[in-house]
Amino acid sequence: MAQSGFWGCKFGLGLGALLVLATLGACDTATQTGSDGGATNSGLRIGSLLPSTGDLASVGQPIVDTVPLVVETVNACGGVNGQPVTLIAEDDQSSPAAGAEAMTKLVEVDKVAGVVGSFASGVSNAAVDIAARGKVVLISPGSTSTLLTERAAKGDFNGYWARTAPPDNYQAVALAQLAYDRGLRKVSTVVINNDYGRSFEKEFVTAFKKLGGTVINEANPTRYDERASTFNTEAAQAFANKPDGVVAILYPETGSLLLKSAFEQGLTPGVQILLTDGVKSDTFPAQVGKTSDGKFILAGAVGTVPGADGKALAQVTKVWEAKYRSVPPAFVPQAWDATALLMLAAQAAGVNTGEGIKAHLREVSGGPGTPVDDVCQGLELLRQGEKINYQGASGNVDIDENGDVVGVYDIWQVGEDGTLSVIGKVTPKANTP
Repeated sequence: MAQSGFWGCKFGLGLGALLVLATLGACDTATQTGSDGGATNSGLRIGSLLPSTGDLASVGQPIVDTVPLVVETVNACGGVNGQPVTLIAEDDQSSPAAGAEAMTKLVEVDKVAGVVGSFASGVSNAAVDIAARGKVVLISPGSTSTLLTERAAKGDFNGYWARTAPPDNYQAVALAQLAYDRGLRKVSTVVINNDYGRSFEKEFVTAFKKLGGTVINEANPTRYDERASTFNTEAAQAFANKPDGVVAILYPETGSLLLKSAFEQGLTPGVQILLTDGVKSDTFPAQVGKTSDGKFILAGAVGTVPGADGKALAQVTKVWEAKYRSVPPAFVPQAWDATALLMLAAQAAGVNTGEGIKAHLREVSGGPGTPVDDVCQGLELLRQGEKINYQGASGNVDIDENGDVVGVYDIWQVGEDGTLSVIGKVTPKANTP
């Protein structure tokens, strides 16, 4: 795009103006997916490292779509440090190996200052070391493993890591409480054998036992290989010994096959299935399939997912609905906030570097300053030399010393027609010793 086009759209466009931008394409932007385009080399360059393909694609695609929407918003209201922002998007393929390769490219070739990603905890755990070595800030909208908190506390990431979704020790408490409140006293667990699955399993077992429940396969947990294609044995193990419920910590592609196998083996009647954020996708019930009489196998299943109750949520919802004619799916608010924080921190620093973003990230997310829920308003105040406290769409996103936030959780349920609906909310406190 021409520079004159950017500056012609610079002034007077707050977040609400994106309603017009989304529907009419009123202003061109400098958002790119692999080239400099009209942006100069000194402009802020950020990346995204998210699952467009692989096991998490059905959950990840809305997150992928959110990042450029925020960049377009910012470029329409003046950019960062006087220039448009350039975005380079990479597909991590839901794989730690592919994610590490893509992260290396973003750091060493594309020379980004910050990255939104990843979604899978295993991918983030592989990518964050590369980011930290390259002095690039990595903010995840969905990686929830407590291993990342533990590593951050040891100083592994040197402040270059953060996330806008709370860690599993919070969600596990919420799911344990949900199970107990529904009268379940004896449950089994089945988890994907990666950082996310094992971390969640550990936290859930601790929380459920503290409530007085029993995890009947605690001594011999059922964990499945994320590279497998058949799951008959694991399904039989998870549903053995007549549990009241099965807590299933899964990814969509492989998890759907496991639950379908349990149904085909006649193991699901009378067993409450409890799910989590990893499979919170409108397409997941259809992936699991239907019974011979046309009913959804997952009808009646319930789960938890990081929710959103932030002050910016209404505005973000309007922008998303104008662009996609639908309600924002899970993790869109967290992705919006992660992207916004990278750009706000760069503006606060006055330089387009990872070191600058790191130095000001906690200041703009939770420090003293004017509360703002519009990213454009925040940028304008920062240009004027004022301090801000960004109030996000997912929540207040006050990032702590380990890169963590506290959040609210939605309780969701699969209906008879296969649709997902939110039936409640819970804000747990960490159930840790």
